[in-house]
Amino acid sequence: MSGDARTAAGDLIDHAAPIVAGRGRRAVGAPLSDDSRVAVEVRGLVERGQMDEARERFAELVTLHQRRASRIAYQYLRDAGEADEAVQDAFVKVFAHLTSYREAWPFEVWFTRILINGCLDRRKAQSRRERWLVGREISSADEARVSASGSLDPERRLLARERREHIAAAIDRLDGRQRTVFMLTHYGDCSPRDISAITGLNESTVRVHLFRAVRKLRGLLGGRRETSSPR
Repeated sequence: MSGDARTAAGDLIDHAAPIVAGRGRRAVGAPLSDDSRVAVEVRGLVERGQMDEARERFAELVTLHQRRASRIAYQYLRDAGEADEAVQDAFVKVFAHLTSYREAWPFEVWFTRILINGCLDRRKAQSRRERWLVGREISSADEARVSASGSLDPERRLLARERREHIAAAIDRLDGRQRTVFMLTHYGDCSPRDISAITGLNESTVRVHLFRAVRKLRGLLGGRRETSSPR
């Protein structure tokens, strides 16, 4: 299902449905997180038609989530330009439909689901255009955006680049759920509980997928052939 074939409001409804009732919800009476509190305040401004004030306050949410969102989007799309667009699209979609946000769910979970859905749609579009090449060469523009090794000498920079490409190719060989759990853990800084709320899997299943993903990556990166692929 592509982004063109789905409305933004439909995204919020369709992808919230798989979450098991109660999983990932904020406990009754528990204080709101900072980002959830800001989201509620922005929602109120939007509902009162105070759009300029709402945009100013929404900028706080962008600041809070921009870096993490960029890491997640890049790992899905492996193109800095596409990742930037995916993040911006997610923020636009969230602001446009913030009145549908309910604080029973952490804002971070709600936002991350929307971001990942957008990334998956873009990845499908890349495949249709034959632009998705596993392990493709990372451009210099991509390196400039995602690498913090600008002070390294050329040889070390080349080795770091080759290592990133090797890891990226290995991650792409994980199955869908293992890849999602691994990326949310290591690039999205998500806990098993967060991932449970985002994906609809229970926490024990999340931990199993993470264990299997790490085990498979060790085999792939170590050059060892796996004898079986546990599911």
